[in-house]
Amino acid sequence: MNKKSQFYWNNFWNARREEKPTAVTAWQFGADPDYLAQLVIDGIKTATCSGLLFYELENEPLPSVKDYSIILNSKDEPLAIIKTNDVQIMPMNEVPEEFAIAEGEGDRTYQYWKDTHEKFFKQELQNVGLAYSEDMMLVCERFTLIDVKQQ
Repeated sequence: MNKKSQFYWNNFWNARREEKPTAVTAWQFGADPDYLAQLVIDGIKTATCSGLLFYELENEPLPSVKDYSIILNSKDEPLAIIKTNDVQIMPMNEVPEEFAIAEGEGDRTYQYWKDTHEKFFKQELQNVGLAYSEDMMLVCERFTLIDVKQQ
């Protein structure tokens, strides 16, 4: 976590006068971090997903319920804090329509979600020398917006 994110995290919890959780990550959303972060801030995006394979390749722990994350923009500046409230692992071709819509992207239809994610995952998998499959396993995460950083 960078210094700006750590400062934001500490200030948020110090103002609450509650015990600060010890585990927090800071990250950007996929292909368009600024657009996707704004959807979170606007209350439209309440879910996200990633390929399970990428967690395995990067030896990263999976998200879990009650995790906190600082959402970064494309310049690695903190914008908001979210809290994970559900995590499910499922094949991409079994992601329910309501989850796809909760991702909040584009015209908020299942078809838009499917097309956009298929394109994204094909590119990301190609970058690591792997092929896309409709039943690739996804980590599907639902979250709640906790705070928006004052600019």
